[in-house]
Amino acid sequence: MKYIGAHVSAAGGVYNAPANAEAIGAKAFALFTKNQRQWRAKPLSDAEIESFREEAGRLGFSSEHILPHDSYLINLGHPENDGITKSRDAFLDEMQRCEQLGLTLLNFHPGAHLGKITEEDCLKRIAESVNIALAKTTGVTAVLETTAGQGTNLGWRFGQLAGIIELVDDKERVGVCIDTCHIHAAGYDIRTPEAYAQTMAEFDAVIGMNYLKGLHLNDAKTEFGSRVDRHAPIGEGTIGVEAFRCIMNDERLNGLPMILETPEPGNWHREIAMIYSLIGSLPGSPA
Repeated sequence: MKYIGAHVSAAGGVYNAPANAEAIGAKAFALFTKNQRQWRAKPLSDAEIESFREEAGRLGFSSEHILPHDSYLINLGHPENDGITKSRDAFLDEMQRCEQLGLTLLNFHPGAHLGKITEEDCLKRIAESVNIALAKTTGVTAVLETTAGQGTNLGWRFGQLAGIIELVDDKERVGVCIDTCHIHAAGYDIRTPEAYAQTMAEFDAVIGMNYLKGLHLNDAKTEFGSRVDRHAPIGEGTIGVEAFRCIMNDERLNGLPMILETPEPGNWHREIAMIYSLIGSLPGSPA
């Protein structure tokens, strides 16, 4: 079964996110557990935690289909002491908030070297950052997101993600989220069934399908291989609908949270319905 949703608002309290997801016909969702534009946030109260758990349960959202995202301020590969300390403290806080809410996944952008250290050293810093957070939490998997490779961001090649995973001590609590816009911008083609099959085979060979914990479903405004991250509504960008038809008919992806981050929230309910309509529409796919 496919679990499609979107990154919904948690304005007013995290406990509002499940209802916001249910309102657009989602079977999965993402959220920020704190204001993602700030380094620090007040701790979650017992009432907030209880209300979130109750709402998620009442509306049928299990933790494996909720893919929270950490703050964009965090850079777990930061080359400077102050930056890496702030990022590691903030990431641990995000992991602990997930732990409190009963969530089992935390999606994050790996990190950037800012032109001040080597790629290899940055990958090592990211892995060390993950190890620190995993050692101080339980039950939450750190999910590395594929990036577009914009600027000095790492994680745009499958080999970079595999390198981080290799250095993570607890392999049971690390995974990957494929962002369709990002891999397209990074030069991984999914626009035809043949290209999709080749890219997924490469992912499996380099990283391993067992590490795939979720997907972000986004079309792209920029050209293939541009290494520029700009999301577009599904079917209105340079990726096209065929890629999403392949995804929706790939049984290996059953049970994973698939999250829209497209730029028109008012259209998410229609996008979700359209994506679900692609099931069974690929020649040779099960009805």
